[in-house]
Amino acid sequence: MLKNRIIFNGSYFSKKPNGISLVSRELAKSINPNLMTLLAPFSDNQTNFQKISDKLSPDFGLYSHARRLFWNQFHLGNYLKKEKDSILLSPLPEAPIFRGIQSIVLVHDLLPLRIPYLTPLLPYHLFYVPIVLKNATKVLCNSLATATEVHEKLNISHKKIEIVKLGFNRNTLKPLKRVKENFFLIIARHAPHKNIPRILKAFCNLKKFNKSTKDLRLKIVGQYNKKFTPSYIKLSYKLGIEKYCDWIYLISENEKLELLNRCQALIIASLWEGFGLPALEAMACGTLVIASNKGALPEILNNNGILIDPNNLSSIEAGMKRALNDELLRDEFRATGPLIANKFCWKTTAKQIEEIISEI
Repeated sequence: MLKNRIIFNGSYFSKKPNGISLVSRELAKSINPNLMTLLAPFSDNQTNFQKISDKLSPDFGLYSHARRLFWNQFHLGNYLKKEKDSILLSPLPEAPIFRGIQSIVLVHDLLPLRIPYLTPLLPYHLFYVPIVLKNATKVLCNSLATATEVHEKLNISHKKIEIVKLGFNRNTLKPLKRVKENFFLIIARHAPHKNIPRILKAFCNLKKFNKSTKDLRLKIVGQYNKKFTPSYIKLSYKLGIEKYCDWIYLISENEKLELLNRCQALIIASLWEGFGLPALEAMACGTLVIASNKGALPEILNNNGILIDPNNLSSIEAGMKRALNDELLRDEFRATGPLIANKFCWKTTAKQIEEIISEI
């Protein structure tokens, strides 16, 4: 029986959900509402909801991170002190520090430590996140790959770490009877670890040396980043493939469903992934995945699909070529992909977390 009341940190909720925000909202919808109080800027029809400022959302840019850290430390900290029998559930590694509260935090990856690049948020990842994890009662990791990193890089005890599988929206992501169109799909934010420049170069090589790929296109779905996007577009011009590249900065859930069902394959050639939600979404649609062999992707795909070395152009190109030519593999994945994806369920995730909390 769960004695503690769960206080859910929904401060990262976004009106344009992706990544952590998407996970936050889906998890909040799946936890038993009788056990939980949700603190968030808005609610997806949850009961026991308490509204907080929407200025904490990532929709408001860099300053929202500073506001959210202040809110975490003081407003959330004071709230938890009053709710003495409560336990904080945070779907990202943020929690009051030095306040003597019980917390369970979810870690998605330690990418800023593995592949650091200069950003105003680097101190947040180098100093604040490790303190939050060391203070946490339990640390939830979305994959074995992430759990291993948390233990090895931050020296968090295995006894404190629990692996919980994430889920996907089964109502909106499913196989459709669509004719495959002549394009590859990328769903990724524009950041160095997503390896977009190498994908562009491999795509260029594929088109250059294969006449059958003359009309093949590359659709890149991801939010515009003023630091990286211009250089990626400039590279496409330099390679002479700009007219075959479609840069799509915002899509609806229905548009994503159509793209996943119509593409030849999803390419996720990241240098590292702590989970890789687009790969799971593609599997749910029965769409072949060309995936990096680094991080959690082989784990999520259960070693299915086409695994490539993200550091090797020839390997990425060979993966694309095989996706186009191996009809048997595409048919096989159309059947096995949804079966693998169905092992990932938000209700199961929520049930596992409730059980973890009940044991504390």
